[in-house]
Amino acid sequence: MTDFGLEDDFVGTCRGAMKRIAPDVEILDVTHGIEPQSVLQGALVLASTLSYMPAGVHLAVVDPKVGSDRKALALRGPGRVFVGPDNGLLVPAAERHGGIEEAVAIENEAYRLAPVSRTFHGRDVFAPAAAHLALGVPLAELGPPVDPGGLVRLDLPRPEVGEGKLRVKVLYVDRYGNVQVNATTEDLATAGMAPGTRVELDVGFESYFATIAGTFADVRPGDILLYEDSYWNVALAINGGNAAETLAVRPGAELRVRRIP
Repeated sequence: MTDFGLEDDFVGTCRGAMKRIAPDVEILDVTHGIEPQSVLQGALVLASTLSYMPAGVHLAVVDPKVGSDRKALALRGPGRVFVGPDNGLLVPAAERHGGIEEAVAIENEAYRLAPVSRTFHGRDVFAPAAAHLALGVPLAELGPPVDPGGLVRLDLPRPEVGEGKLRVKVLYVDRYGNVQVNATTEDLATAGMAPGTRVELDVGFESYFATIAGTFADVRPGDILLYEDSYWNVALAINGGNAAETLAVRPGAELRVRRIP
């Protein structure tokens, strides 16, 4: 999983580097469409999708500080290994799926490519490490131990929930323009917003009407709905339209939701 996109050669060369080391290892792609440099989005996508991935080595690269003194990490949890930068990207997934039992900094040059580019650790550091781990190389061979308690952790935003109101942040926008926010259906219930409830959305200086719904077909074409998405998070959509484009929102934007009496 990366923010590399598919237009350039970055994904292909990382896959090539892994296949040269471990030609028989199967590689599955979660996505390479993480918003550029959006570590929070990458961390949430990795944590949400991991339940649907087979046990193995999980390589994730969203690395705005590549070439700096941030650590390159390999983490081990129950049945899974995570490889990526020490910027909070790996921790939510690892902690959601059994915790971190062992962590090391990837410093052993025997498990890197040479020379190492200062700007492409995905190819030269992380991909080779993941391939060697997939072949059974012990985690401790990659470098010195790291205290899991000292790893960088993200400040995961929490919604503000009150009677009849919510204040949330946009976390992710998919290719359909559906907008995932940092709330759950439990938060909606706490705010008194049951399915069928009409609400008002404040987005910047604009206001829109929406409905709490179970699926797109529960509202008319063109209507706005708040619903539980496939990862059990609250999302915002337009039936037959592009909510992110219509409402002009991107990850990080704040939305206010008020129940209409």
